[in-house]
Amino acid sequence: MNRAVKIGLAGTCTALLALGGIATYNIVHGLTSGSADGGDSQDARVFDSSAVSSTPPSDAEAVKRARAFLDDWSRQHLDGAAGDTDVPSTASQALRAYADGLHLKKLSFTHLVSVGPSSVTPGATKVTFDVTAQVAGGTWSYPSAVAVLKSTNGRSAVHWNNSVLYPGLGDDQSLTAGTLPSDATPAKVVASDGRTDLSGFASLKDIAATIGKNARPTGGKPGTGVAVVDGSGTGVKMLKVFVKGRPAVVRTTIDAGLQTVAERAVNDAHLQQKPAGTVALDWRNGHILAIAHSGDDGDIAINGIKSPGSTMKIITSAALFDKAGLTPDSPAPCTDSLTANSQLFHNDSGVRANPGSSLAQAFTVSCNTSFIKDGFHYLVNNGDASALHEEAASVFGMGSWSIGGGVATTDPSIPPDVHGGDQAAQFIGQGKVTATPLFMASVAATVRGAGFKQPVILPGQHQQTASRPISPRTAGYLQSMMRNVATSGTAAPRLGGLAGVGAKTGTAEEGDHTNGWLTAYNARVSVAALVEGGSSGVDSAGYVVRRLLTGS
Repeated sequence: MNRAVKIGLAGTCTALLALGGIATYNIVHGLTSGSADGGDSQDARVFDSSAVSSTPPSDAEAVKRARAFLDDWSRQHLDGAAGDTDVPSTASQALRAYADGLHLKKLSFTHLVSVGPSSVTPGATKVTFDVTAQVAGGTWSYPSAVAVLKSTNGRSAVHWNNSVLYPGLGDDQSLTAGTLPSDATPAKVVASDGRTDLSGFASLKDIAATIGKNARPTGGKPGTGVAVVDGSGTGVKMLKVFVKGRPAVVRTTIDAGLQTVAERAVNDAHLQQKPAGTVALDWRNGHILAIAHSGDDGDIAINGIKSPGSTMKIITSAALFDKAGLTPDSPAPCTDSLTANSQLFHNDSGVRANPGSSLAQAFTVSCNTSFIKDGFHYLVNNGDASALHEEAASVFGMGSWSIGGGVATTDPSIPPDVHGGDQAAQFIGQGKVTATPLFMASVAATVRGAGFKQPVILPGQHQQTASRPISPRTAGYLQSMMRNVATSGTAAPRLGGLAGVGAKTGTAEEGDHTNGWLTAYNARVSVAALVEGGSSGVDSAGYVVRRLLTGS
């Protein structure tokens, strides 16, 4: 193993200056870079890059060459320094760019140490050292290293690449000092309070990163320091801060307090670690107040595309009101089972048959057969099989819209041309009907706010509108029915006793398990939650929704 060799470079630089300036320096440099390295012939004085020795230079040889290179560089004799490398023309340009970019005032090197064969450059010996540079704005110090090669004629040279300037610096990158480029200080994506960093929430880290890359930040004040920039001058990485700046911010609609509640809610002990997702909206304007999820399936709050089960009965009821002229008092017989298009449908356990049931009563207990029977009788059999799709798109805003900031969401789907058993299944949110908690929170918001307000996460973002506003009549009917669900129906075990709450539960079959849904609103927010593997909506998603409605 090679023994480490240490040279006091600072003393060398001082000695050269004491010998009488440039002329003396040139004489001394000639002594250190000529025959002392391997003879008096011209060949011995020129490094031959086409004939590199496979044997690394000795520690002493490597340190001597590195010292000569650094001596020249410290005095800003850049052509001389470049001549100590294996590609002088490239090195000369890069050394000048280093000085210009940093507005270099003074440069010194200390603690030269040979550490033996390089693990990166074959046939080279690695020499480490410390750099101290006085640049625009302050003094910057960092550790660095060079690899020293030797050609077969005995001449050594510093192997050049941009890492000589700064470790890891890419070929298309350079250094700058002074006022930092705005890109070097990433924008903070914050909650509506303008302070809380969204990246501090487990569910919002990826969303915050996406918004930070795509949204236009405001405010902020650049700091001073040293940064890496690319060929276009765009900041890549901040290396040193002299004066700390104030990062620009992207303000979102997220409510920091409610987001904290949502993070806890999707990890509620009652869920037994089942994956969950929830979204809360301000139903007055469509602002997204919270997005949270748990589990390893990604963000199921905005991308968990699942059959929404009986929460879809909100839209089914609206279609029956708008297209068939029904009211909450219209007959909707609830039978134990029903065959539609050769497929047998049944109710969830606990739903009692009631041949005299009204639509409002069927909604309160979530009777599947009532909605399938009325859907077929008033819509499908009257030639309006696409009524559910049209109602969802025209009144409830179902479609392809963006919440902003480049954040990807999955669109809901109610196919307009379903056949067979799917014609019946769609009325109870099964079959090919799919939705996300984001969309179902918007459905509840449309009911409570008497109109669709497209969900957004950036205030002031353009919001798409629904082609047909929900009628006051339909909104009033649905509010009354959803209030009954919360006070005396399927959501009452979780939401009963809460003021001003309307809700709808849902349990959707998926393969060999069920998923639990619940969507609800109160005087300020609308909320939806999905729990994968939940046995029922109220006993899974119900715990999540209650937390958000109560803020605890």
